[in-house]
Amino acid sequence: MTTAQDVIDELSALEDPKARAVNERHGDDHGVNLTKLRGVAKRIGMNRELAGELWATDVTPARLVALLISRPKEYTVAQLDTMLRESRTPKTTDWLVNYIAKKSPLEPKLREAWFTDADTHVRAAGWALTTDRVIKKPAGPDLEGLLDQIEAEMVAAPGTLQWNMNETLANIGIYHPHLRERALDIGERLEVLKDYPTPPNCTSPFAPSWINEIVRRREGDK
Repeated sequence: MTTAQDVIDELSALEDPKARAVNERHGDDHGVNLTKLRGVAKRIGMNRELAGELWATDVTPARLVALLISRPKEYTVAQLDTMLRESRTPKTTDWLVNYIAKKSPLEPKLREAWFTDADTHVRAAGWALTTDRVIKKPAGPDLEGLLDQIEAEMVAAPGTLQWNMNETLANIGIYHPHLRERALDIGERLEVLKDYPTPPNCTSPFAPSWINEIVRRREGDK
């Protein structure tokens, strides 16, 4: 039977100084190639008990494996809330939100609780869930209210919270044509991420550029 220590030993053997240097530039504290990490998780298979033990180690690669060997429905609201508050590396937070919280049957409760939390790290996760709702279930959120809040708060929002609010703004503009003009106007006036360095052939995260580019592509596919 695979133990948490077995997994940690295997992940330690996969540490690559070059990968660590790249990851650390993005705020992550490990050097394990994610393709190889996924291979470890695939070999283990779904195992909620082992996932809990791996998460408790507070070792980032082990926590990433824990998320990959878990089913979203296996977690309670309280457990996911605790895990989010414990998760401070970008990749761990990203995987927790995208692989577990978004797919959980408890997602509506998580989104409602996190969206108004006093902790900006937690609130950023609430905005990430809101963006997903804007795209997939647009009848739910108050889109006009979201634009009001973005207009009032996004410029002063820190780090990931600002990024996620900007993502919500862009996707409202992309997926809701009746609000596109207002979303573009907010983006142009606030200028959030306007000067963000964007590699060639990549879409700028500046909301007006992002909206216009994706709409152009979507209309070109029709």
